[in-house]
Formats: sequence, C-alpha cells, structure tokens
Amino acid sequence: QVQLVESGGGLVQPGGSLRLSCAASGFTFSSYDMSWVRQAPGKGLEWVSSINYVGGSTSYADSVKGRFTTSRDNAKNTVYLQMNSLKPEDTAVYYCARGFGVAGPRGQGTQVTVSS
Repeated sequence: QVQLVESGGGLVQPGGSLRLSCAASGFTFSSYDMSWVRQAPGKGLEWVSSINYVGGSTSYADSVKGRFTTSRDNAKNTVYLQMNSLKPEDTAVYYCARGFGVAGPRGQGTQVTVSS
C-alpha cells in the first residue's frame, strides 16, 4: 500500500530555514507527480508545491514562491521541500501527497512552527 513518511519539521525562528523530506514506498515513485500541502491550525488544506514525475517542472503557491524549493530524488524515492525565509504564517502541519494537488494519498505530516 502507499506509504509516505514526512520528516524534518520543528521549531524555527522567523527568517530561518528547514528542509522537509518525504520517503515514499508501496508504489512506483518515479511515475508520479508529488506535492506538498499544509494545514494551519483551524484552517483547511492548502496546496504548497508540486513537482512532476521526473523533477523537471515545479510549481508553487504564491504565498511561498521565491522562498520554498521542491526537489526529488527518484533513486531514493524521496521528495524534499527546502523552506527559507520562514514566516509565522508558515506554521502548519506539512504533508507530502502523491499526485498534483491536495486530493492524493498523504503521509502523517510533520509539524513546522515558526515563532520567536
């Protein structure tokens, strides 16, 4: 079955950086686009970023464009989210999801808290 395991979250000060990882198993990772989505306290799921199956094309929500970078390593079945210049409004549980957008299977998430 599809398994997605996120890691790398934590507490960081505004302006800081974090790198999230998502290890995938149970499907042919290199055949699927992958996405990052997040859910802030009391809010719905928000799409953050997607990367196509070969890693040659990425897209980002306006709220993170220029600060976040998505990449993948198909040899390691892993997708990454490099987050720079973090803001308090980036505080959320971050999930990786199979496919483009918020509808696909997701992992259990990793908490990112941006606070001084």
